[in-house]
Amino acid sequence: MTYATVQDLIDRYGEREMIQLTDIDEPRTDAVVSARAQRALDDAAAEVDGYLAGLYALPLSPVPGTLRRVAIDIARYHLGSVPTDSSEAKRYDDAIKFLRLVARGEIKLGVDGAGAEPAATGKAVQFAVGSKLFGRESFDAVE
Repeated sequence: MTYATVQDLIDRYGEREMIQLTDIDEPRTDAVVSARAQRALDDAAAEVDGYLAGLYALPLSPVPGTLRRVAIDIARYHLGSVPTDSSEAKRYDDAIKFLRLVARGEIKLGVDGAGAEPAATGKAVQFAVGSKLFGRESFDAVE
């Protein structure tokens, strides 16, 4: 199961870039080669699963938005040769750091161990309106 779609890649990076990265065989089609993009997304999903295995029941459904973004960045990195000082390499490094934090339990994905969003507990935040502790009238005028 992938965490993102080919259309997600196109939406994030643009059709022109996805054509340049996927339409690399002769003769050129001047279109996104979905099979090549999907292969990168599958590789990204396998990489993500390596960090999530043992913590969550996979595949996660629904896919948390942060995980979708991470999978897209990893797939983009795998689609082309990326200089180590590029923004794509930085996004990939950030994605891996994020996954390591999730694996260590320092970041939660907002789903329970079974992969479902946690149920509401019925507890809510309440606000009480009371008197002001500070206001214009509580400060002496300085002359």
